[in-house]
Amino acid sequence: MSGQIVFIVWRESVEALLVVGILNAWLLHNASGSGAVRYLWGGVAAGVAVAVAIAFVIFNLVTFLPPDTLDYFMVAMMLVATGLIVQMVFWMRANGRGLKRNLEQGLGVAVTHKRWWGIFFLAMIAVAREGSETVVFVYGMLSTSKPDGVLSILSSIGLGFGIAVVTYGLLQLGGRYLSWRLFFKFTEVMLLLLGCALAVTATDKLISLGIFPFTSVVWNTDWLLDDGTRWGGVVSALTGYRSAPEQIILAVWVVYWGAVITLAKVQQLRMNSHHKSA
Repeated sequence: MSGQIVFIVWRESVEALLVVGILNAWLLHNASGSGAVRYLWGGVAAGVAVAVAIAFVIFNLVTFLPPDTLDYFMVAMMLVATGLIVQMVFWMRANGRGLKRNLEQGLGVAVTHKRWWGIFFLAMIAVAREGSETVVFVYGMLSTSKPDGVLSILSSIGLGFGIAVVTYGLLQLGGRYLSWRLFFKFTEVMLLLLGCALAVTATDKLISLGIFPFTSVVWNTDWLLDDGTRWGGVVSALTGYRSAPEQIILAVWVVYWGAVITLAKVQQLRMNSHHKSA
């Protein structure tokens, strides 16, 4: 559980630091925009506040829900987190290369017309987006098993952010130690595996609630890696692996990865078509 939280906070924090870093560097290197730096950091603070407010609402909402409703709410959050993970991966694949250019163009327009509040809201939306996604992901993960203590969760969040700061520093060295391309490729794969894990866990929960019937086991690979062991449990939590999957779990794997592969092919066709027309 803590490993999942560390990974998500690390990945989302690096992305937020990337956006804020681009905005800050552009403003500092353009004399006309130096006066807008305080609006940038004001927007960052506002974005963090929005994410904290969303976390407060979600984590306190459960105290008002009846036990039965809470189970369905947790399943819904797991499925929402799964959808957001897939959406985020494909959004970054489509917009990652032009992210810096688009952000700088937006800043250029705001500075030219002295729309300082535009810079504020640009930073706030960027940080709030990453922060709110992190909140949903973390809650979805906490819904998959017995919650850790508050101190353990906060420690995992702090560790993830600390690693993100170090990672961002290495990435800023221009690929000498770590390249942006390698970072996004690795985290893209890990995020998609984590999305599958959440979808499988949500299915397990629906089976226990009686929404899906219990089906027969397709195969058993306990001899290779038992998901009931410590190491097998880690692999299961990060990838959705089951050593003795039921038919319905196999169906979830097929639907999930079939959808991911289809989306990847459609996106690639659109990108190829765009390049040809350009």
